Amino acid sequence: MFEWQRLTQAVIEEIDISIKNGDVEALTLQALAARLDYSEFYLTRKFKEISGLRLRDYLRQRKLAFALKEVRDTERSLLEIACAYGFSSNEAFGRAFKDLYGLTPSEYRRKPQPLVLRTKLTVFDRYFFGLGEIGMLKSSGEVKVYLVTIPAHKFLHIRNYESNGYWDFWQRQNALPGQDYDTICGLLDSVKGKLDDLGGTEANCGAGQIMAYINDPTGRLCDWGIPRIECWGARLPADWSGVVPAPLQLFEVPEGEYIVFEHGPFDYEQEMRSLEVKIEAAMQNFDYHRAGCCLDTRPGRIMYFYYNPELYFKYVRPVRRLNSV
Repeated sequence: MFEWQRLTQAVIEEIDISIKNGDVEALTLQALAARLDYSEFYLTRKFKEISGLRLRDYLRQRKLAFALKEVRDTERSLLEIACAYGFSSNEAFGRAFKDLYGLTPSEYRRKPQPLVLRTKLTVFDRYFFGLGEIGMLKSSGEVKVYLVTIPAHKFLHIRNYESNGYWDFWQRQNALPGQDYDTICGLLDSVKGKLDDLGGTEANCGAGQIMAYINDPTGRLCDWGIPRIECWGARLPADWSGVVPAPLQLFEVPEGEYIVFEHGPFDYEQEMRSLEVKIEAAMQNFDYHRAGCCLDTRPGRIMYFYYNPELYFKYVRPVRRLNSV
């Protein structure tokens, strides 16, 4: 039923792998079609039908998203960057960059600013389509639980007062002009200095983007009775002073203590739901009193949720020491 969504997602994964490996020859339409054993015409038609984008446009936008970060973060010449990402000349790179972002690479390098980058498309997700996971939990290891003190920092984010969970959050945001998934994730991806950024250009914590929940009396009651606001954003250093692009907000988070429930690497398609249940059970059954703390439900405290299948699945929840309650 979802054969072409799967195929399109395979094309998307191949594109990112080839860009990261610097394999320019693998990024041609001919090479992509041959690898998947479909004609170029059929592949481009189905890609547009499934994703809403022309394949060549998506390819160009993804290459420019990676190239922009090199312009911003490295001292490589613009010609070197142009060649590395398959542009025929510095001039061709400059034209493509300006057509997409409204300024030239040299202008951007002199004065970086928030721009909407093309993050990696997700056109097939088992959980979004309600297919569930494949098999049962196979990852070894238990949920690690530990206390940490997180220094003061800032949280650049979009918030939704009505949503209930990740999928509902983005369905509601996608109905708001200029606050949809592609715009928000693209803006956050272009922001330099994110504390959790692993150098990716995806819309998850590989690019420093995470889900968060801020305790707020005006928010929606969560399952354990705490009114909170669901957010999507990125943690930034306390001294970050960059431009806050609309419609994002900047929230100052003071130093505080947190308890972390963390599981290591996992297979997203095979284990996501089982692992989620496992961690939720660990949080529900944890003896906070024995650990000398309690959940901090005061307004303004923030909880973070990370998932990166290659690294971890974890919740970071605010706590107070019992002797300070």
